Amino acid sequence: MQHKHNHLKAALALALAAAALAPAAQAQNHPITGEQRATAQQVAARGVPLHELAPSAPDEYVVKRGDTLWAISGMYLQRPWRWPELWGMNLQSIANPHLIFPGQTLYLEKVDGFARLRTSRGGATETVRVSPRTRAESLAGAALPTLKAHLIEPFLAEPLVVDELTLSQAPRIVAARDERVILSAGDRAYVRGPQGSPVELEPGAPRQFRVFRNAVPLKDPVTQEVLGYEAQYVGQAALVRGESVQESPDGKGGVVADVVPATVDLSRTKEEVRIGDRLLRTPARGFANYVPRAPQFDVDAAVVSIYGGAAVRYAGQNTVIAINRGSDDGMQTGHVLQVLSQGRRLVDKTDGERTQVRLPSESNGVAMVFRTFERVSYALLLTAQQPVVVGDRLVNPE
Repeated sequence: MQHKHNHLKAALALALAAAALAPAAQAQNHPITGEQRATAQQVAARGVPLHELAPSAPDEYVVKRGDTLWAISGMYLQRPWRWPELWGMNLQSIANPHLIFPGQTLYLEKVDGFARLRTSRGGATETVRVSPRTRAESLAGAALPTLKAHLIEPFLAEPLVVDELTLSQAPRIVAARDERVILSAGDRAYVRGPQGSPVELEPGAPRQFRVFRNAVPLKDPVTQEVLGYEAQYVGQAALVRGESVQESPDGKGGVVADVVPATVDLSRTKEEVRIGDRLLRTPARGFANYVPRAPQFDVDAAVVSIYGGAAVRYAGQNTVIAINRGSDDGMQTGHVLQVLSQGRRLVDKTDGERTQVRLPSESNGVAMVFRTFERVSYALLLTAQQPVVVGDRLVNPE
């Protein structure tokens, strides 16, 4: 029986990986057989073993405003990243989670040594299906978020990982309305695009820009390879007028063509905006709910940086970190990782030769990925017993 149970667990892991990673799974070449897919759906429908439940898991719970999927997962499970199995998500629903709303009652169903979570007593789990996509986006404000919004909301727009040329070729602030070089919210500034690409006010085109500076290289702490450049977010601006060319007499019977920069108004600033700062269009915001889950492939990542500037050396609970794995490596929003603090080096004083040894790495908390780029991801430290530093490892949770 134990062998059969392990087979079912392995099949579930493989099949959930295919669904959770969507196109990334194809890129990673993780084939799923028909037998594995059928077995995985059977196991997913069964739920989790009773011994996986938290000791105080309630039989009924009414969802409240301020709750998060992660908090509820921890209320029910000793290992919250097994939430998809408790919820009974099949291959179709894992990538687009059931939506849970304040006011709903959750019922814990226990059958034949397994537990399932439902939104109706003794019946099939309610599934929220939304179509078309605009309907899904309209639900974003009402559905239960995965994490506390105030912890990650700024980072969904602020950190930007770009290649070496993107920021250097972006439109730049060249002047202010007066001769100031430091600007703040409410000020007007003038902007020029790169040679041959003027900033234009096109009908229907987005007018909102984010302002950045100082693209700092993000280096892999293991290989020292540059994974990308993190641009420092400093504010937001709205395009008022596009660039143009103004002709005027030169006094000699000829005409002088002057470049007239585009006009922007600074709508919000995180810190002072300076002449030379760069502008990038603000991307559209989509429905950002996702399922907390463990990656179903081997992960061995490392902390690249701690968000907040070079002066920040230590990270604690609710701090954002960058890691050296991104969408190219199969990372997705919602992936939960275990943080390992590197053991310190010391001299073995019990050894007559005073040998240098390094203590084993120890579990130091849990992080959840909430934003990915090609080779870098941002994760929130959900727990951390000791300070986390650059170079600490992140692996699959146990």
